[in-house]
Amino acid sequence: MSVKPSDSATGMPAIDSTGLAGDVRQRTVRETAGRERREKLLLFLRNGQGMFGLILILLFFASAIFAPWLAPYDPNQLDIPVRLSGPSWDHLAGTDQLGRDTFSRVLYGGRVALKVAAIGVSVSLLIGVALGMLAGYGPQWLDNLMLLAFDTVRAFPTIVLALATVALTGPSLGMVLAIIIVTLIPQYARMARTSTLAIRSTEFIVAERSLGANTFRILHRHVMPNVIGPLLILAAMDVPVVVTIEAGLSFLGLGVLPPTASWGTILNEGYLTIRDTPSLVIAGGIPLVLTTLGFTFFGEALRDIFDPRLRKGR
Repeated sequence: MSVKPSDSATGMPAIDSTGLAGDVRQRTVRETAGRERREKLLLFLRNGQGMFGLILILLFFASAIFAPWLAPYDPNQLDIPVRLSGPSWDHLAGTDQLGRDTFSRVLYGGRVALKVAAIGVSVSLLIGVALGMLAGYGPQWLDNLMLLAFDTVRAFPTIVLALATVALTGPSLGMVLAIIIVTLIPQYARMARTSTLAIRSTEFIVAERSLGANTFRILHRHVMPNVIGPLLILAAMDVPVVVTIEAGLSFLGLGVLPPTASWGTILNEGYLTIRDTPSLVIAGGIPLVLTTLGFTFFGEALRDIFDPRLRKGR
């Protein structure tokens, strides 16, 4: 609320009604935003599927982060006399063909999966959002050029691109990350471009341009907040995709190399020794299934809450 120096008739300070109205409007906006956040939180807490997914996600993060303290053995410690043994009190998930504790290797494999998912999704999301906003807000020739690049990358299946790349550079964790980032960027960029095209001609964007705001300010202050929300939900649902890609490439020998523990390498070793013991396949497959279910349920719950059309249909 702003106050004028004095009123000529009474000599008393005069209240600026414009400032009062602005304060009331800002307070109303803050209260409305807070009420909407509380309503969305309550909707999520009442969503059994979303809460189940959140629990699985928390277990995934906890087991990966605290693997050095939770693992009963060193994941690369050899114990040949007990090789290919089944589950027991000493080895909860059995041992592999070299006598290494499978449960410890599964926990450390979760660290690899978490690292690949966190770096791969976050980097591809940032690059995809930036390129998508430039394509949607920039000139037509730039939009066409970027669409051509996006479609070219999407035309190559991930496994085919991995095979061609590994043939030139050799398998490594860094190469897995590079392949994941390159293949994920186009879908984030296309979604950001579509959202940018939808809001570039809205009244508040036109007003900003008329006031002389530069392109960077418009993209950063107005376009990005309206674009990033749906993309974060998509990123949450892409985490299990990234984990599966890493496991699949490691299973084929194109990703993480032994002796580094990975769910894909555990599955590969279990496939080779499945006639002797099925514990390796089970131990390597269960984390993949639970992680996929967790992020899928969590992402779908967020989508149902933040998409007004889905809420109205219920």
